[in-house]
Amino acid sequence: MTSRRQFLQTAGVGLLTPWVLSSTTSSAPASSNDAASVFSLSVASGDPSPTGVVLWTRIEPTAFVSNTPLQFEVAADDAFRRVVLQGEIPAGSFGPNGDYTARIDLDGHLLPGRRYAYRFVYGGVLSRTGHCRTLPGPKALVWRLRLGVITCQDYTNGYYGAFAHLAETDLDFVLHLGDVIYETAGDPRFQSLPYPDREFMLPSGARAASNLEDYRFLYRKYRSDPLHQKLLEQHTFITLWDDHETANDCYWDYDRDTLGAPDHPFVVDQPNGGDPAQLRGLKLAAQQAWSEYVPARVTFNPQAAHPFQALSIYRNFRFGRLLELFATDERTYRHELPCGAEERYLTFGCPEQSAPMRSMLGDTQRQWFVDGVTQSTAQWKVWANEVCLGQLKVGRNEGQRLYATLDAWDGYEDERRHILTQVRDAGVRNFVALTGDLHTYMAALLKVDYLDRSNLPGSNVVGVEFMTPAITSSTLLQQLIGKLTREERQGLGLSGDATRQVNLLENIVRAANPHLHFFNSQEWGYSLVDFTPWDCTYSAFSVATSVNSADAPQRLIRKIRVPANQTKFVDVV
Repeated sequence: MTSRRQFLQTAGVGLLTPWVLSSTTSSAPASSNDAASVFSLSVASGDPSPTGVVLWTRIEPTAFVSNTPLQFEVAADDAFRRVVLQGEIPAGSFGPNGDYTARIDLDGHLLPGRRYAYRFVYGGVLSRTGHCRTLPGPKALVWRLRLGVITCQDYTNGYYGAFAHLAETDLDFVLHLGDVIYETAGDPRFQSLPYPDREFMLPSGARAASNLEDYRFLYRKYRSDPLHQKLLEQHTFITLWDDHETANDCYWDYDRDTLGAPDHPFVVDQPNGGDPAQLRGLKLAAQQAWSEYVPARVTFNPQAAHPFQALSIYRNFRFGRLLELFATDERTYRHELPCGAEERYLTFGCPEQSAPMRSMLGDTQRQWFVDGVTQSTAQWKVWANEVCLGQLKVGRNEGQRLYATLDAWDGYEDERRHILTQVRDAGVRNFVALTGDLHTYMAALLKVDYLDRSNLPGSNVVGVEFMTPAITSSTLLQQLIGKLTREERQGLGLSGDATRQVNLLENIVRAANPHLHFFNSQEWGYSLVDFTPWDCTYSAFSVATSVNSADAPQRLIRKIRVPANQTKFVDVV
């Protein structure tokens, strides 16, 4: 008969790092004095379930000994007087093949709706203490859920004061909507390198990540930041990817069955759109590094020759009766940019953007998502959605309005209309999309038909969208103005000083998009989104990116409430 110990070890193989239960963590006293030399990237947790969570750490290669196991403890208190679980990752189950990272899935071993302390022990050295939280049971009554929502954290473009503030905030989970890393390191198209102490070179010497070691290096660099580590230690994450975990504005080139990466050197510097095998290899390398460094309950298949078979990250989370969260992947399966790479920003568009069968999610994921949202019995149905869902145009006159970007759902109009029609026809209430990518704060109504400029509640308005800004990446305002010629800026009325540009842009954008309630694209920060049985409340915080301190200036710039069973905005602050 297979013992419990043997079963746990076998069950872990091929999923995450295998581990076994143990009755003691160490036969010798452990010390935290050398934590930084062994656990230089500290600890993290992610993908909560009602009975578990995924824990993560990495052993510094100089401290790695091939025959030494990695041990861990989970406790109900920070002093570890009430240890509830102890385990061991056998020697040989982690090491150089996974860049010395370990991810262990504790599903089935913890209690629902609890906060725990955890730590690792390696060679008699204790890691710093982390904190994790499990989901409430699927039928639990939950009176409040608070999510900290973040995205777009370009290491070179600013400091992580926002992370320090979030680490000290009373919240349940952190939702990261993607761009955990940026694949570039000083590419002038994306980064102006205003902070010399944030500059670095990739191991390959290229201007964009070109292999597995480059991607791994980027995760290590981003995780080395003390304020980033502080946030990861304090809260459990639900993490997605967007484009920069692989390459800017990436998609899947179905005609050549390979990664589409219009700005990557593998495409720009090579004839005929690059070598398909090389580009598939780039996507596989990006997937592998993500799976090693993100604490998520997903499986990377290193034997897979095709990215579609290597890793799937779309998944859902149930927070009692209050809320169900659906996290989608909007980069792996999406079709190419509708009007071509040269017509993706500030464009009048083209017929292809509304062509049937053009997909952001792919058939399988789209059906999974629609079925999940329309059949969910939770009160709030929430879409963790990487790119702008609602229409976004700029321009003063109807006939001269430009789409801000067709890399978002405006480039996939038919599928957007199909999904939102299904939501409407199923009578779904309390539908909320939480969005990142655009480096902007925004609150907007979700509509089936954006040609209908009326915002009256009814068959056309089906939910709301709240966008969180970038942690550090350049704002949409900076990006849009940077892409305009002097004549184009004058034509749009965006000439003049920065304050005037900011005010004019907000007025122009809101006039062109009557479904927008709030738009701000000149600041950086994060958002808190609170859900109760009575309402959903979005709080937008601005945090200075120029101050490398836990005390970086912070302020609340807007607070907006949506009453339950209604699609309207009520300003609180």
